[in-house]
Parts: sequence; structure tokens; C-alpha cells
Amino acid sequence: MSRHPPQALEVLLPRLLARLAEESGKGLSLMPVWAAAVGPQIAKHTSPYVLQGGTLVVTVESAEWAQTLTLEQGSVCARLNERLGPGRVTALSFRLGG
Repeated sequence: MSRHPPQALEVLLPRLLARLAEESGKGLSLMPVWAAAVGPQIAKHTSPYVLQGGTLVVTVESAEWAQTLTLEQGSVCARLNERLGPGRVTALSFRLGG
């Protein structure tokens, strides 16, 4: 029986949250990972809504926030994937909300 070395909770928890978000269809469970990836200022005005097939749908307060995140999409996806696992988030999509 092969054994894997133990992993830190900081590594396992985000990946578990990503799996939960995909299976439940609710992205809000990713909020701690989202906030860590984008920082408190952006997290204050946005929140993950749903993770579907690699696309993270994000609720934004305004079109300006959607535009800002569109411009930073590559780096945001990279920071999310550092926490969630390679290739978990391949694109961002936006919806207006409050």
C-alpha cells in the first residue's frame, strides 16, 4: 500500500472547498480562497458565485469591477490555481449583483 506524505491543512482545505463548490453548484464556499487570491479591497466588492467546468462566475457590484477583473483575469486565475490546484479555474465570468 503506498502512502502519501501528510499535507498541511492550508493545502488541503482550498482544494476541498473547490470540490465542494463544483459539486454543490455554489461558489460561496470559495470566499476564503477568493479573498486570499484577490485581496481585501477586491473581495469587499466581489464574491464567487459558482464554479462550473473551470469557469468561476463572480458576482460584482458594478461593471467597473467586472472590467478591472477582466484585465487581471490571467493573474487572478493563476493565484486561485496556486491554492485550488492546477487548472481548476481556467476563466472568470461576471454577473452584476449586490
